[in-house]
Amino acid sequence: MSASTLIAIIVPVAVVLIIIAVTLWTLSRRRHLRERFGPEYDRTVEEQDSRPAAERELRAREQRHDKLEIKELPAEVQRQYADDWSSVQERFVDRPNEAVAEADRLVARLMTERGYPTGGYQQQLADLSVEHGRTLEHYRTAHEINVRSGDGQATTEELRGAMVHYRALFEELLSDRGNAPRNDRF
Repeated sequence: MSASTLIAIIVPVAVVLIIIAVTLWTLSRRRHLRERFGPEYDRTVEEQDSRPAAERELRAREQRHDKLEIKELPAEVQRQYADDWSSVQERFVDRPNEAVAEADRLVARLMTERGYPTGGYQQQLADLSVEHGRTLEHYRTAHEINVRSGDGQATTEELRGAMVHYRALFEELLSDRGNAPRNDRF
């Protein structure tokens, strides 16, 4: 077999192997992002112009998150937050609007204590999405109801739902379970 025939065989085989390797690498990275971000992956793909743009955004979130100093809370601090949450829930009966607003502040305070920046709502979502992607829709829904409550446009049933949604993220942040299943009863 001549050298040119050998090259004619080896080059296409090498190209095919490179294409297969790149495809497998891309699929592996995509699977990692899907598993890590859960429903947030699909949401980001819908919001971006393309899947590669969404995946770049999610990888950028991971990189930013890696620089944060997220910490577990000592047991006594966790107990204090749990007590604070119980107090907020008790206030719901008499003052649901105020209780929902307080739940929002308590979640923000817990985020800060854990090490998440709380400068802006959109950045909070991005930072939380890395470890709490499966709970993030709860936070979005609760926040939206809280905003409408401030304008006097939320029903008591919606406010009750907001408390359930806030609690989902609150419990996850408090226990450091990140994406673990939880109990959604109020």
